[in-house]
Order: sequence, then structure tokens, then C-alpha cells
Amino acid sequence: MNDALRKAREILRDVTPLKSDCGRICGARCCQSLEAEESGMLLFPGEEEAYRDKAGWILRDTSAGLLVICPGRCRREERPLACRLFPLLPVIRESGIKAAADQRARGICPLLRQGIRGLDPAFVSAAREAGNLLAQDAECRAFLLTLTAAQDELKELRSKLGADMTTGEVY
Repeated sequence: MNDALRKAREILRDVTPLKSDCGRICGARCCQSLEAEESGMLLFPGEEEAYRDKAGWILRDTSAGLLVICPGRCRREERPLACRLFPLLPVIRESGIKAAADQRARGICPLLRQGIRGLDPAFVSAAREAGNLLAQDAECRAFLLTLTAAQDELKELRSKLGADMTTGEVY
């Protein structure tokens, strides 16, 4: 695991979207696969080694990248970076790294109904700081650019369909 990834994971190790356990609000929906489907989180470049031989964790190659499927419950320090960031995503803009509500999380996370400003500011700041570190690594930057493009595509689609877009990015 490269240094930027290790530091980003550490920044987000103990900070969470709320000061309390947000999983109590929704029954930890982000930690559960949908019925008849294995869902998981995309791994950042270099994270694969942490999960390759880890009991209960499954790796799947997908068109979007390497997906890790967790056993359903884990200690925070075991979680991949995408889980630690959830429901946010660092996006790359001309003006720098922004912490944005992850468009893929909107159907799962009830916290996003309140908008990004309803999240713990320390968590939002940590997500942005982690994004800045990741953007300094060429592989992780390329991955963030891919995620940013996917984010923008989903946001545009939601807008065309008339979805509520009140939760945007924090600057």
C-alpha cells in the first residue's frame, strides 16, 4: 500500500459522518448487500493487498474496478477507504479537491437527505484532506478522476430526471 493511501486511510480511521454511530439510523444499510446481489466498495489502487487473503472478504473484478465485498460487519480499522469515506467522495475540480455527496450513495444513505451540511464538519474536512493526499499519487489521482467523471455523469442524469440536487459539494 502506498504512503498516500495509508495516510488517507489513517485520516479517516476514527472520524465518522456523525458524532454517533450513523448505522443505528438505517440499520447499517451500507454494510449490507441487497437481496440476491453481492454489493461492495471499489478499492483504491494499492488497497487490494489488504483484502486478498482476508477471511470473509471477497474480491471481484468489475468494469469499474476491483470490488471488495465485506462479511457484513467489521472493525473500522479494517474497512477499505471507500467505506471510510462513505457517503462522501473526494472529487477533483479545477479549483482543487472537494468533498461531495457520492451520487451512488443517495439511494442507500438516509444522511444525504439532510444534505452534506448535516454531516460532522470534521468528517467532511477529513474526506477533503484524504482526497488531497490521494491526488498527489499518480495512480490514486487517476482513480479519483475516473470516480469524478462517473459522479458528474450520475449527477447530470439525476438532474435530467428531475431528482433533488440540494446536497452538492462543500468548498
